[in-house]
Amino acid sequence: MGDEKAQRLDDALSSLVDVLIPISPDKDEATADERHDDALDLARSIIEGHGSPAVVSDVNHAADLIKKKLLRENDSPDKAVQFSNLYARLLTQPVLSQKWSILYLLHQLADSNPEDDDPTSDTVGRPDSRGTGLGSPGDGQVFKDAFASAGLPRLPLQKTQPKPRSGSEAPAERRSQTRAGKKSETAQDGNTETENVNAAGPTESALLRDLPFTLQGLSSTHLHFSSLTTLELPPTLPLPIVSLLHTLAEPSLLYRSLSEFVKSRDEGLIGQSLRSAIGSELRSYLGLIATLEGEIRRAIASLDGNEAQGRVGKAGVTLKRCVIWTREATMGLRLMSLMVEESTGRKGGQLISMIHRFSTSHGDPFVGAFAERILSHVTRPFYDMLRQWIYDGELSDPYHEFFVIEQESHDSAEDPRRAPATSVWEEKYKLDEGMIPSIVTEEFARKVFLIGKSLNFIRYGCGDSAWVEAYCKEASRELRYGDTATLETSIDRAYKATMARLIYLMDDKFQLFEHLNALKRYLLLGQGDFIALLMESLSTNLDRPAGSQYRHTLTAQLEHAIRGSNAQFDSPDILRRLDARLTEMEKGDTGWDVFTLEYKVDAPVDVIITPWANRQYLKIFNLLWRVKRVEFALGSTWRRCMTGARGVLAVVDAKVSRDWKTARCAIAEMIHFVNQLQYYILFEVIEASWDQLHSTIHKQDCTLDDLIEAHTKYLKAITHKGLLGSTRHNSTTGHREDVFTTQLHELLKIMLVYKEAVDGLYSFSVAEFTRRQELSAKIETRTAQGRWGLTEKDEEDLNSPKPFSKNQSSNQAGGSDSPFPISGLTLTANSDDAMLPALRKRLTDLSADFKTRVNNLLGDLIVQPDVDMKFLAVVMNFNDVYAPRKRRREGHRGEKKTPGQGGETSKAASRTVSAAEQTGKGKEKENGKPGGGGGGAIGAATKMAEKKVPTK
Repeated sequence: MGDEKAQRLDDALSSLVDVLIPISPDKDEATADERHDDALDLARSIIEGHGSPAVVSDVNHAADLIKKKLLRENDSPDKAVQFSNLYARLLTQPVLSQKWSILYLLHQLADSNPEDDDPTSDTVGRPDSRGTGLGSPGDGQVFKDAFASAGLPRLPLQKTQPKPRSGSEAPAERRSQTRAGKKSETAQDGNTETENVNAAGPTESALLRDLPFTLQGLSSTHLHFSSLTTLELPPTLPLPIVSLLHTLAEPSLLYRSLSEFVKSRDEGLIGQSLRSAIGSELRSYLGLIATLEGEIRRAIASLDGNEAQGRVGKAGVTLKRCVIWTREATMGLRLMSLMVEESTGRKGGQLISMIHRFSTSHGDPFVGAFAERILSHVTRPFYDMLRQWIYDGELSDPYHEFFVIEQESHDSAEDPRRAPATSVWEEKYKLDEGMIPSIVTEEFARKVFLIGKSLNFIRYGCGDSAWVEAYCKEASRELRYGDTATLETSIDRAYKATMARLIYLMDDKFQLFEHLNALKRYLLLGQGDFIALLMESLSTNLDRPAGSQYRHTLTAQLEHAIRGSNAQFDSPDILRRLDARLTEMEKGDTGWDVFTLEYKVDAPVDVIITPWANRQYLKIFNLLWRVKRVEFALGSTWRRCMTGARGVLAVVDAKVSRDWKTARCAIAEMIHFVNQLQYYILFEVIEASWDQLHSTIHKQDCTLDDLIEAHTKYLKAITHKGLLGSTRHNSTTGHREDVFTTQLHELLKIMLVYKEAVDGLYSFSVAEFTRRQELSAKIETRTAQGRWGLTEKDEEDLNSPKPFSKNQSSNQAGGSDSPFPISGLTLTANSDDAMLPALRKRLTDLSADFKTRVNNLLGDLIVQPDVDMKFLAVVMNFNDVYAPRKRRREGHRGEKKTPGQGGETSKAASRTVSAAEQTGKGKEKENGKPGGGGGGAIGAATKMAEKKVPTK
């Protein structure tokens, strides 16, 4: 085992000496053999002498020696403390097993004399008595000279010959064979040039000469590119050279792929800019290669033929140094290659974000600086588009790389709900959040988008292109990457100037705020005297069927209402936009069902008052107009009752006093309901929402988008809180229906029908008054003639059910103030038993139905999350006269009712509603018209209540 180990050691030493000691062609073979043997013996003696140092192999003892030396040679103990820390860390390393040898080597190196390394010293050391060969001060120089390229100048003499080893003959024979092979190879290569390839492969000088071509992606004599991603190396090269060439092959292959990328075409300005930036970096790389080639040529030219064969390193240029010189360029090529790989499928802002990510999220400062340099080139087209957008309001983006997208014109034209100006503002340009580069924030991008869109709207929507051109000439400036302060200043200045100009045009030139105020006063019934006069003048016409309505008549009445109210002092431009029109008619509609007011706006105001907003205004107007109509009808009936109570009704008070008291209470209750509903909608909803809208649109930094959003919020608040926006799912039909709109229509319908019934009671009272007046006059006439006031025949006629004639009945009914007789009831001389009970039942049923529906409405209002809607329930039931209850499902009608929830009231109300329905059905059969009334007003009330308000 020991002989095998010694043999391996001799083989390794022989190979090492063969590599380190070159063959000199000018010396004979005997001298070369002697020189080789002496070097081998010297190496063996060094190993034998230093294999076991003359100290104890104790790691702690070696550490103590080093620490004592540090304390002895340094004034301060800092070095010793630092060594102690390092020593403690060394002991914790499990990988290192020869810790004592490491410390002993450090101690020996510290004890060595610096003069031993002086190459000018000619002193050659002698072996000491132990035969180590390193005992004298010149031993270090002897060791260096022994393994130098020229060999030892003279070998040290050995006093004792080392003992022969077993197996040492074989290494000697192998050395002879190796030297013979080398001599033959030297003789063969002496006839060729120095850069030719020998048996071990091309020399380093030959590889260096081919290196500039390889780094440029070109095939050379020894280094050939078989494909775009493959470089073939000579198979006979040593492993260290192969490793170096592998390192140098990376920039070569990267350059080839990047060159192909630069030559390719891209349908995008930013993509082309990226290719231009990479091409600029590749040109800088070629400049480095040119410099490197010059250094290689000078190094090779400075050497003679023999030296150039393998010792070009003496001139200062080697493959390893070339690796170091190209290391930074390789990192740049590697980074650009990574950018090229990640740029696949990206364009515009996405491409900029990808490159910007390298400059912000990478920890290497070289990568960050390189990415910043690339960005300065790549972002030039982006900043050109940005400059033209924020100063001209024009989008110059032929390849769709900017974060603003221009929509096709036909996209918005297909939507009939869009007005022209609305489509220009909201549909022409869109913000593509996916294309926003990471060099700008999302808030910054939205501000830029709003600036350009506003300039474009000012130019084309408002017709103020002169101001845009003047602003562009005054404020335009160059934008570039890295100049953040200038960019932010420019954007802020452009934003303020553009928004101020747009709001000024809307306020001063197009009078937006005056139009909003006019819509509030006319369509939302804010002009009270105008609405009252209009309703009074139109009431006679609107009672007739819808087919008999003419627009010129309605327009004339509208003009009369304007001239007779404070509306006459408004601007003529405002008044000419107000118009009366008729909606689509259906069979059986009256004028109340089809009449509406319309306010027309022009561009660019229609960007805020959109067609959707006009529908919302008409929706609110229809509800308020119907509530106002019910108030007008109940008010007229109340006035008739109050005036009649002092005349006609006082005569028949004994017979119908209780009925009139009940009717007056019900009418007062209905008037209270209508008044509170109007107060809530007009003041708590419309006025409160108007204050919020007014405060929003008069802010200093308000934009057109803020105006649109505030106006939309204003209308949604009115429709929702005004009982027009809440919906629920109907389990019967499977559709969603308006919760409060349907209930309000039914309540208004009941109030109008009740008003008709009260008018019938008034007609009955007038007929009774007329009959009594005729009887009194007849008695007075007979008394004046000296006869009996009443005869037996008169008493028989009074008690007999003789009916009035048709004309007489009509005259009696017409003699009263009421134009609404109760159809289906014939006035007779003694028909109290037939007519008055029917009237009483009709009034009682309608009153109970009204209270039931009010309870349902209040129950739904109480559970609403909105505070204002709860407030309406409190106002209507401030004295707890109603018992609000939630609507029950149909499947739980027979469920037992708990006390305090209006159970008995619900039963009575159900019976009342059923009775009212039966009465209504009977009236329909008798008159052929729905609603249970024969008069035109009753039919109009029914149709108006059934008419649906257009919803969104």
